[in-house]
Amino acid sequence: MIWAYTRELSYLAGQRVSVMASTDRETFSIEVAREGSAPEVVWRMENCPGRYQPFPADAASHGCRWSESVSIPTAEDWPSAVYSLTLRSESDDPARALFVLRPTRPASPVLLVLATNTYQAYNDCGGPCLYDGAVRVSFDRPFAAGLLHKPDPSARIANLSDTVDRDCLHFRRWAQDHGLSSWSGAAGWHNWERPFVRWAEKSGFRFDVATNADLEFHPEILDGHRLVVSVGHDEYWSWGMRDALEDFIVRGGNAAFFSGNDVCWQIRYEDGGDAFVAYKYRYSEDPVYGTSEDRFLTSLWSDRRVGRPENRLTGVSSTRGGYVRMGLGVSHGSGGYTVWRPDHWALEGTGLRYGDLFGAEDFVVAYEADGCELALEDGLPVPTGSDGTPVGFEILATSPAHLWSSEELPARYLGEPGDLEMAAECIFGEATPETTGRLSSGNAVMGTYTNGGTVFTTGCTDWSYGLHRPDPVVERITANVLTRLSGPARELEFDSASDEASHSAAYSRP
Repeated sequence: MIWAYTRELSYLAGQRVSVMASTDRETFSIEVAREGSAPEVVWRMENCPGRYQPFPADAASHGCRWSESVSIPTAEDWPSAVYSLTLRSESDDPARALFVLRPTRPASPVLLVLATNTYQAYNDCGGPCLYDGAVRVSFDRPFAAGLLHKPDPSARIANLSDTVDRDCLHFRRWAQDHGLSSWSGAAGWHNWERPFVRWAEKSGFRFDVATNADLEFHPEILDGHRLVVSVGHDEYWSWGMRDALEDFIVRGGNAAFFSGNDVCWQIRYEDGGDAFVAYKYRYSEDPVYGTSEDRFLTSLWSDRRVGRPENRLTGVSSTRGGYVRMGLGVSHGSGGYTVWRPDHWALEGTGLRYGDLFGAEDFVVAYEADGCELALEDGLPVPTGSDGTPVGFEILATSPAHLWSSEELPARYLGEPGDLEMAAECIFGEATPETTGRLSSGNAVMGTYTNGGTVFTTGCTDWSYGLHRPDPVVERITANVLTRLSGPARELEFDSASDEASHSAAYSRP
């Protein structure tokens, strides 16, 4: 067996990438590929000397602390991108690792920020993850099998069958059969960001790339970009990350969340970013609980003690959304969006009309979803604003979602607090029939608002599955958002499809 990881997840071009590996074989090979429309091999090495390095008992929380096995030289002209590593030793299954070259200066107006905090939250390599009882996770270790690569790109965590799978056993069994982590359906590069990047580059878009932690520790990466993009499942954010992105938006920068369950839990980085803590449901054990530092409590961002609901950034919140086609969360929902405002620029060229359903064939609304408190005015949904959703947020499309109550949890969690009760207690101070009733019937909400810059959200994790086949409507909406929000600060108007295509080509990769 071979395991490997890079000492950092983010580097600058020209720096050397330190690789830590463990194998009982005498030698192994390593290959580095830039991820784009297809992997492009940029470096390889044969006959690397092997060395066995054990996993410490506290590897998951405090890292493996392995010695360097290989130092990869990156060139100054390597573009900002995701770089995947494949290590092979004799007949063993390959080991997978990943690093990012963040931009030294913008080569694209679009900066894709990988949801690397969420990768680690679900990473059970070397010990428990945040879903197995841990409150601290380390970046100094390999990713569990399945987070970076799966043998079947169509494998999904969401329950897309016609029967209610309360515990998502269909995915867990599939993962076990393929030697993958049972949590690998919920996070990782392979699920959402990989197909998004592949589609984007094939369609003429190219991105600079950074990690979650770069927003806090290298906020200068935002300078010179017009649009910051999140894709898939971007659940865990620090205070510093939010400060950086919200300041960027107020100064006129744009953001697009082709993702869901976004900015749900606050984390705190430790050891200079080598680890983070998230007490979540056990927030009363957090050392800052009940102190003057309560705002840094690693609870829900919507927690009244934190006082910074994620709606203020994304426009929507998981506390007003929940699950779709997963367990008892809208188990037999359509998997698509119903259109309310077809004349909005984001839907231009789609041919959609009021009341149309789109995305259902690929179940783009599945797994986790974000919404907002809404009311009807003249038959159209509008945000009430009482949950932190900004004034002027336009609801373009919706789909029903539901937070699990304690009685509806997957079997392995029965007897623990439900998401519904947790949200009600954090927001309203107590979980009663009245307060849980205010949150039980949620929605995935696609929408947009402007506050200096413009923010767009799909309100769902699984948007990228509409780009895998692809669905022409999902493609067009994605292209509309990328094109408009990456352009000059002035508002863009397209007279024709050819004008739009020529603008896109202006920043296409040669």
